[in-house]
Formats: sequence, C-alpha cells, structure tokens
Amino acid sequence: MRFGVDEAGKGPVLGSMFAAAVRADPAALPDGVGDSKDIRPDRREELDAAVRAAADAVAVAEVPVARIDDPSTDMNTLTVAAHAEALSGVATDGLAGTVDAGDTDAERFGRRVADRVGADVDVTAAHGADGTDPLVGAASIVAKVARDAHVAALAEAYGEVGSGYPSDPTTRRFLASYVETHGDLPDCARGSWSTCEDVLAAAEQSSLGEF
Repeated sequence: MRFGVDEAGKGPVLGSMFAAAVRADPAALPDGVGDSKDIRPDRREELDAAVRAAADAVAVAEVPVARIDDPSTDMNTLTVAAHAEALSGVATDGLAGTVDAGDTDAERFGRRVADRVGADVDVTAAHGADGTDPLVGAASIVAKVARDAHVAALAEAYGEVGSGYPSDPTTRRFLASYVETHGDLPDCARGSWSTCEDVLAAAEQSSLGEF
C-alpha cells in the first residue's frame, strides 16, 4: 500500500485550490489514470469513481480564496499545506509514497509536506509525477474533478465564469462585467492576482474617462 498526492487549481484567478491524496495498492487502480489535464472531463469523472472504489482511502483538501489572498502566506506554502492536509487524511505510520512537486526544488517540497503530517510518512517528491506515478495520477484526477465541481458551482451562482484561468477570455469578461455592474470583485475572485488588479484598474480608468 502506497500513497500519491497532487493538486488542481493552483493557477486560476477564480475559486479554490484542491489537493487529493489516494492510498491504494497501485495494481488495484483502474487503467488510464494519469495527468488529469490530458483526460476528457467525462472520462475524469468515470476514473474518479473507479479510483474511489479501488482505493483503501481518499482524502481531498480545499484551500479557499480567503487563504490564497492572505498576505501573510504565498502559493508555495499553500501548495505544501494543501498536499499535507490531503495526505493527513490517508496517512498512517510507515506509509510511503509520492507527491507531485509544487516547487522548483522537489526535495525541499517533499520535506516541507512531510513536516506538516502528524503520521510518520516517507514522502518522495517529483516533478511531473502525475504522468509517471499511477497513484499521483489518480490523485490528480480526484483533485481535478473536485475543482471542476467547484467551478460548476461558481457558474450556478454567478453565470458563465469560464475555466477560471487568467488566460480564459470568458473568465476575463466575467470579471470585467461583474466589476462594471457591482463596483468590486466577486467573492470567488483571488483579489491578490494581477488579473484582478488589472480588471479593477481598467474599470477605474473607464469611469475616469466618463468625466
């Protein structure tokens, strides 16, 4: 029995980041687990259900916008925290496994995650582990499905929000329209992101131009 951990939603300007941990016998995992970005959404949902059925334990941690915008922290630290919180949900003394490194220094990232877990776990961190380690790939799928459900809930609440990524024109249009209508950012926006600062600055410039 081993574990794998990965996160989804580190880069978007809207909504929470999620991390997932999967504890399982790698041989029990369904075929096709891997980097969730390379898998169709409907197939991800099928694999999510199959992973949960095959796994000994699955845990998901959510890092909401309020934590992301907290000026006393940073995304590297929050990614470590998310991995550790998810791993803590499946960890037992002596358990070993791999986390997808969220830092340029993979060894440091793994050490920081292990330090935040109460159980005595053996953590290996590797870049691109979601494509090379089946358990990390399984965790990638679970985290991405959680993030997708979160974005769907945002769309239910706010209307079309797109993917939530800064490069998505739909997301940028949503932010600009919301600020134009309400005079401020929606609660689901990461206000500390430069994309949000740009949207607010553009709205202010536009209002000044009306005088």
